[in-house]
Amino acid sequence: MKPHIVATLTEARSALDALLSNQQALAAIDAAGDALVTAYRNGKRVYSCGNGGSMCDAMHFAEELSGRYRLDRKALPAASISDPSHISCVGNDYGYEAIFSRYLEAHAGAGDVLLAISTSGTSKNVLAAVKEAKAMGMVVVALTGRPDSVIGQLADIDVCTPGGKYADRVQELHIKVIHILIESVERALFPQNYA
Repeated sequence: MKPHIVATLTEARSALDALLSNQQALAAIDAAGDALVTAYRNGKRVYSCGNGGSMCDAMHFAEELSGRYRLDRKALPAASISDPSHISCVGNDYGYEAIFSRYLEAHAGAGDVLLAISTSGTSKNVLAAVKEAKAMGMVVVALTGRPDSVIGQLADIDVCTPGGKYADRVQELHIKVIHILIESVERALFPQNYA
């Protein structure tokens, strides 16, 4: 067997163990779940954004809220900013940095939540979205991979999951956090499903 197989799984386990022992990160995950629940109880909406693999995570997050996670329940209003026609239009007319912020300007409002995903915590278009969201009175939850990143510092809640040298370990932790957030929402809003 190739040695990198076991080494990769061991590294992933170490990253997860580090997250489990990080009380600040666990408290941030809890607070982020509460923010989502509060928004939904107040009739608000949830948006998510990110680049590359983080866009895939943003899409996964939104579809499991609007679609189905573990159990049948009412659909929840959530959208990832991933429409190719919007991205190409805004990218062409205003620049790639505006693709997420422009969408929020058109669709979001005060009290809505933005899940801003950036493994580096420095993505310029995610940063622009965070700034727009804050100006609009949205609640910003950042999902980052480096402590004290610019996006994390601007967010209301920064869930930082350092995973090691490369972004793939961070993304593996991000998807775990995303699933916890969705479960937190379901447990609060549909407790009968978890009885």
